Amino acid sequence: MKKAVVCGAGGFIGSHLVKKLKDEGYWVRGVDIKEQEFWTPPWDEFALLDLRDPANCEQAVLVEGQPVDEVYQLAADMGGMGFIHSAECEIMRNSALCNIHMVHASSAAGVKRYFFSSSACVYRDMTKEEPDLTEEEAYPAQPHNEYGWEKLYAERMAMTYARNEGMMARIARFQNCYGPCGTWTGGREKAPAAMCRKIAGIEDGGTIEVWGDGTAMRAYTYVDDLVDGIYRLMQSDCEAPVNIGRKEYVSVDELVQVVAEAAGKTVNIKHIEGPVGVLARNFTNEKIHALGWESKFSLKEGIAQTFPWVAEQVAKQQADA
Repeated sequence: MKKAVVCGAGGFIGSHLVKKLKDEGYWVRGVDIKEQEFWTPPWDEFALLDLRDPANCEQAVLVEGQPVDEVYQLAADMGGMGFIHSAECEIMRNSALCNIHMVHASSAAGVKRYFFSSSACVYRDMTKEEPDLTEEEAYPAQPHNEYGWEKLYAERMAMTYARNEGMMARIARFQNCYGPCGTWTGGREKAPAAMCRKIAGIEDGGTIEVWGDGTAMRAYTYVDDLVDGIYRLMQSDCEAPVNIGRKEYVSVDELVQVVAEAAGKTVNIKHIEGPVGVLARNFTNEKIHALGWESKFSLKEGIAQTFPWVAEQVAKQQADA
């Protein structure tokens, strides 16, 4: 039985990855600075550790004095666009410390395979008419925000340790991920969860506020698709960074309409000033497709799974108020 550590297992994607690995027959230790607040993933054990501390990283990767087979490093200080624009120092410091210490601890312990969760934020701002970028076209580098710069540096760290220390590194650049059991309020939520929350909280025919003019284009990936891509990449011999994302581009206003349809409501939009991020990011998926991965969930299908869960959380919050 392979042994794996999932760093960031208390978070949204990490907790779903724990379930995927257990389904594949792994022994799994979850590690995070916080526990999963919405459900209990089926890990074999959970360690409450702050991975900004190198001693905690060293502890995380050993089981009875022996290194685990695989480390999945998803721990990061992150959130939605509002958080990314307002917490630049926290993002740069906290995420960099986790990534520097974890890749070193994994290599020093003798971990065979190391996965790093990067982001499409490593790419520059684009317009929707531009041709798709390949993974190599992250260079010359011009990320749109500090979150992207930190991710790009952490990619280089992982590749450098792999090249010099013999540990196999796999790197995935995530597109926007969504699904049940993720952050849905408080400022760190992503756009799909935020739209689900806003629409769940209004009456039919009501109005929600949307940052910007609603034309920014995005691609959203359902969490089950994403963790399947992570697993396939980790088992592959692909050493270069790989995009994982569903190529179904929609504007922010179109996302609102998809959520409104799932809610069975008519929704009006009021555009207001706020952090929007890039106009678009267009990306290729040939590398992950070559590993046998295909997105199974359309945005409509994924939102149909996500909205009822968020609506339930909104109802609970209103009942407790």
